[in-house]
Amino acid sequence: MKFEVSGQNLTIYLSGRIDSTNADSISAELSGIVSSNPHAGLVLDAEELQYISSAGLRIILKLRKDNPGLRIVEVSSEVYEIFDITGFTEMIGIEKAYRKMSVEGCKVLGQGSNGVVYRYDPEIVVKVYRNPNAIDDIKRERELARKALVLGIPTAIPFDVVRVGDRFASVFELLNARSFSSIIREEPEKTDHVVGLFSGLLRQIHDTEVKPEDMPDMKQTAVKWVEFLKDYLPEDSYCKLSGMVSAVPERHTMIHGDYHTNNVEMQNDEILLIDMDTLSWGHPVFELASMYLGFVGFGETDPTATEKFLGLPYATANYVWNRTLQDYLGTDDPARIKEVEDKARVMGYTRLMRRTIRRESDTEAGQKLIAHCREKLLALLETVDTLDF
Repeated sequence: MKFEVSGQNLTIYLSGRIDSTNADSISAELSGIVSSNPHAGLVLDAEELQYISSAGLRIILKLRKDNPGLRIVEVSSEVYEIFDITGFTEMIGIEKAYRKMSVEGCKVLGQGSNGVVYRYDPEIVVKVYRNPNAIDDIKRERELARKALVLGIPTAIPFDVVRVGDRFASVFELLNARSFSSIIREEPEKTDHVVGLFSGLLRQIHDTEVKPEDMPDMKQTAVKWVEFLKDYLPEDSYCKLSGMVSAVPERHTMIHGDYHTNNVEMQNDEILLIDMDTLSWGHPVFELASMYLGFVGFGETDPTATEKFLGLPYATANYVWNRTLQDYLGTDDPARIKEVEDKARVMGYTRLMRRTIRRESDTEAGQKLIAHCREKLLALLETVDTLDF
């Protein structure tokens, strides 16, 4: 029986069948490995385990008695069903094995802070998460997507979770779907039409009432952004910013949280919203802040940042943002558009400054971007007195 010790964890690899014909010998071998290898955590890797009988289950219970934190991982569907039927999944941490896929050579459709989306084949899209321990995030995203769909938001729900290298990934059925970014890039004459659909879906999202207990409160997240900047802003500016965020009215309406043209797909004349892990509720100013960064803010000191992110020329991205804001607000009044945009910019620079300090403060480009955000934010705080609109 193979085993390995990594840090304080002992992993034992099970294989073949465990039944009444070999239970005694397997039990003795397991006991010998466990007793002769000091450990804090015990893991049974069941990737090669084909079957386990009641005699084998009794061995598991015996191990668990002396190892309360016992985990069983890489369990096949067939063996998992045995554990599930017998109630073992309620007593022990048991993790299913995940199908393995490769995205080598696949086209990147888009990417964000949480993952990269690939076109696997004409029917399937795969989102690979950056966090190697993202399984809980995937489950949460699937549940959020399900809730959004029930509320009438057109979205794609992942039908499978797989492994891509050492990362987890969600698999979606998106038959011949194209992102709005790709349509604008490849058929620029359709830009205004696409923007109309894009802003229409945004209004639908922001008009959708949600139960506060079903999704996170975006305002709580925004408050943390501001608190992080306390030591990076003049006291009076920090106090004003903190007060404005605290005063943002509560709205129990949906926010996507990462709304841009890579995350909206067109499939056979049907619009589908993807990347639902940032779904929350709150005031639309928080959504517009994120959008401003995606289309404009990321590229203000380096236009190639926006071009890499959206796959669109920086001038085109700016145009899409301006037209979207006009359509969303239902006005072409420059003063009104600037008023709302400035409110979004306040939150946008707050978010981007915090993010850059945390990730890139030791680089020349990062320091340049931090200084840029600080300058813009301080100037806006001289004229903007409320974030509500």
